[in-house]
Amino acid sequence: MVATETHDREAQLRGLLDKLSAYVEQFHGGTVEFVSFDGKQLKVRLGGACLDCPLLPSTLHGWVEGTIHQFFPDVEVIGEQ
Repeated sequence: MVATETHDREAQLRGLLDKLSAYVEQFHGGTVEFVSFDGKQLKVRLGGACLDCPLLPSTLHGWVEGTIHQFFPDVEVIGEQ
């Protein structure tokens, strides 16, 4: 993938994560933070109320990853602590 394409996709992913984080923050008290993107793997970190929530894996893999895959099916989403 060309560097400008990676940069454009990163910008799009950041925008999508901002929207996801705003929703999670407003309705659940948590956050979704962009960590890095290498063209294939997107690393995110959940914070706020998500840290102590037993549903963190479901939120990460079911909701965040599922939403990312709707728009970017080839991107692997990895959660960091």
